[in-house]
Amino acid sequence: MTPAARLQAAVEILDEVITSARDDGPPADSIVTRYFKHRRYAGSKDRRAVRELVFRAIRRSAERPVNGRAAVVGLAQDEPALSELFGQPRGPEPVNEGQEVAEASIIPAWLRPALSTLVSESEWPALLERAPVDLRVNVARASRDSLLIEFPAGEPTPLSPWGIRLPPDSRVDDHRAFAAGLVEVQDEGSQLIALACEPMLGERLLDLCAGAGGKSLALAAAAPTAIILAADSNRNRLSKLAPRAARAGAAIDTRLLSPPREIDELGEWREGADLVLVDAPCSGSGTWRRNPEGRWRLTAERLDRLIALQQRLLGIGAELVKPGGRLVYAVCSILSREGAGQIESFLRDRSSWISEETPIAGGRPDEAGRLLTPGHDRTDGFFVARLGRPC
Repeated sequence: MTPAARLQAAVEILDEVITSARDDGPPADSIVTRYFKHRRYAGSKDRRAVRELVFRAIRRSAERPVNGRAAVVGLAQDEPALSELFGQPRGPEPVNEGQEVAEASIIPAWLRPALSTLVSESEWPALLERAPVDLRVNVARASRDSLLIEFPAGEPTPLSPWGIRLPPDSRVDDHRAFAAGLVEVQDEGSQLIALACEPMLGERLLDLCAGAGGKSLALAAAAPTAIILAADSNRNRLSKLAPRAARAGAAIDTRLLSPPREIDELGEWREGADLVLVDAPCSGSGTWRRNPEGRWRLTAERLDRLIALQQRLLGIGAELVKPGGRLVYAVCSILSREGAGQIESFLRDRSSWISEETPIAGGRPDEAGRLLTPGHDRTDGFFVARLGRPC
């Protein structure tokens, strides 16, 4: 493919990405992969170059562009060498006067008032920087010091005692330590949420929104004799946990839930959990550096639905915690309504519950919890709070 043809391919892919973001369809990575399945003539260098163009355009614009051409014309404004490709054979049509152009921005305008007050404008660029690859050592089977030798490009994560940090785009799925279940890919912020739970041997631990089970695995590694149940309503995501647990040598039960019957389906856990972790579905605003197109998918209506779901899940979690137990709430978000605002509402409605210190390194106090951000902590953005149910 010529450079001009690569740019035209980026336009076509971005058209699909924009439509998919509007209609809640497949993510950009899947769209890029599908695009090239039907274009076998494109070599690995072509695929890599086009993918890079697509994601540069996605990162550049916080607001969803009207189409792929507007996104690429905007990118060319910042990168003059791309402007020369318009009008070339197999490239995009020449840029016309009055051409719609995607605006460069970091955070959608409508969302800026919703940010935590801790996230100053000087921190915004870090929200889109390329993220490192963080590994969590399976401390039930290995030590970080012993594994650092096997990752020459790695360094200890500064906040989590379990973590190893690798450069962006590092591959580990073919590494011996990964195949042996000694490490898992997990952002340092996620590791800190598991640390905030302070899992103890022999406890009953419930991961209410387990997804693919990353935090359940971290809990199991820290407390190998704990009884752990990973629950979720997404069959596809939850099904990924069993092979991961087998590789890690972790004993984790799973349960598929059917909203809104979660309490009935978890009946034997009612007031029986030492810990309930509610890592709730959220805007994902803390993970834009990994998923910049998330800004194109989020709407005010979707955010309202997520906030209502978070409130419901917190209520379910509260019914499952035993007297004297603890509830840890987390969202990968930097929006106040999803973080500090949710805990304020929870405590207002449940006056007997108490806010406990969140025992993690890093982050900044944010009302009753702590907020981690890429700019301040070099982690994904997370709000985490720990609550105690009195005896």
